[in-house]
Amino acid sequence: MNLTLRILIAMGVGLCVGVLLQWGDFTDDHIVSVFFTNGVIDAGGDIFITLLKMMVVPLVLVSLTCGAANLGATGKVGRLGGKTIGLYLVTTAAAVTLALTLALIVDPGLSAADKDMPSPEFVGKDAPSIKETLVNIVPSNPIAAMAEGKMLQVILFAVLLGLAMSKTGESGRRVLKVFEDLNLIVMKLVTMLIQLAPYGVFCLMVTLGVTVGWSEITKLLAYFLTVVAALLLHMMLVYPLFLRFIAGVNPLIYLKKMREPMLVAFSSASSGATLPVTLRTVEHRVGVSNSVASFAVPLGATINMDGTAIMQGVATVFIAQFYGFMLGPQDYLLVILTASLASIGTAAVPGVGLIMLALVLGQVGLPLEGIGLIIGVDRILDMMRTAVNVTGDGMVATTVAKSENELDLQVFNDPEAGKMIAS
Repeated sequence: MNLTLRILIAMGVGLCVGVLLQWGDFTDDHIVSVFFTNGVIDAGGDIFITLLKMMVVPLVLVSLTCGAANLGATGKVGRLGGKTIGLYLVTTAAAVTLALTLALIVDPGLSAADKDMPSPEFVGKDAPSIKETLVNIVPSNPIAAMAEGKMLQVILFAVLLGLAMSKTGESGRRVLKVFEDLNLIVMKLVTMLIQLAPYGVFCLMVTLGVTVGWSEITKLLAYFLTVVAALLLHMMLVYPLFLRFIAGVNPLIYLKKMREPMLVAFSSASSGATLPVTLRTVEHRVGVSNSVASFAVPLGATINMDGTAIMQGVATVFIAQFYGFMLGPQDYLLVILTASLASIGTAAVPGVGLIMLALVLGQVGLPLEGIGLIIGVDRILDMMRTAVNVTGDGMVATTVAKSENELDLQVFNDPEAGKMIAS
């Protein structure tokens, strides 16, 4: 049984167990809740996510340093960076445009306003300014940046370290050889940890089934379905168009090979935690070279938030309609621009989209209290948009690699390449 099937089975069984526990109305004082739901299951999910996060910094540092060193020798760093960042911004702008268009057709806020829903209080953190975002990219202490998991700083340091290696002659080549050996070891450790995914996914899905507000979804059905439809359209229409007409590869093959990162992303709701799985898949299953994958995928996990941008677009229309605000074309253009730029400063952790939504709403003068309306259904939507985010990370890496002749088409077209089978 391959890994994807085991994860799917664990996901289905875990969700069913969680829903049954919620319907059974086990309280916090119940023995099942204390020792099973909030005990073993909650600990199992946390341990799985922590193990994945444990690999993120060493994987990014070692892999990206190797990639930058190889790129530095060929002089491709500037061109590769421009293509990667440009594609991420274009796909994010396309995502929020699609979301706004679909939301204006469906009008999800009008149906919710008729139900006289209460607006819970929401207190969000202030989003970082553009100046803070730019300054925070540069690490004053690379070791501290690694310890604190500040990925943009780690990425910049790894790129600079790799470029320095490429320009240091024999000494740089000796150190690069050490990093290449470390990269193989770290990737093997990632492969070992991925084998635990079915167990971690089971625990995470049980927790989801117990805690998700199913009644809230029915109250916000129009909003919920609009976001889901926009996410599916973006993943099944926009990404395949890029792959077919820009990269010139079969999008169905790509989507099939990205199933494992998508499932882990859906379960964890964290692009950062999924990064080790995404990077391994893009390199070994899709066939993107290490020099491109090690740059594009970690950068995408940090700045590419297409799914979050979709939520922000639909939520903006929903809140405006719910409170009776009229937004003009210039407001929607401002939403597109703000959501696209805000994604650069968004951390790859669960729930951060609501923080960035506060920034978008503030730009068009909508009440921040409206965010309280959608909190009840945001967890499951967060899981879905994270799956879209990691799919976009791999798509951009594949497209850029094809344009640089760094995509192994033999690996890409081989359905068994890099496939993990249960031992």
